[in-house]
Amino acid sequence: MYETVLLPVAPEGGTMRAIPHVATLADRYDATVHVISVVDSVEEMINDPRVEMLADRLQTTAHDRVHEVSEALLDINADLEIVTHVERGTAHGAILSMIDEVDADVVVMPTHTRQGLERVLLGSITERVIRESPVPVVSIPMEEDAPGD
Repeated sequence: MYETVLLPVAPEGGTMRAIPHVATLADRYDATVHVISVVDSVEEMINDPRVEMLADRLQTTAHDRVHEVSEALLDINADLEIVTHVERGTAHGAILSMIDEVDADVVVMPTHTRQGLERVLLGSITERVIRESPVPVVSIPMEEDAPGD
């Protein structure tokens, strides 16, 4: 049923509660897990060395994050097949493109419990992916104040 599971992760965290769900799905269906982190490509529009340095740091952080998540998945099940990706662009756009690129069958994403004005101003990448995804999206609620999540 699910041969390919896509797990988007933010460079700064917020995914740890989703890891057991992904590991269970991948184990049950013998699926490959694709872990993706997206670095916003705003630096391409701004020609400033400081912005480039920040982008490089974000890229490094994103690589570290997909590696950390992959290791956490392998700690649960060492037999999982995991492929990591770090992409540049808008988060929702890169996730939607990756769905097509890896032929994902399901996406597992954390969702935050923002409400009111914060939700209106910040929006939700998960909500946007849910609306536009051609495949099912499983959203895992994250606790806003949980350290390490």
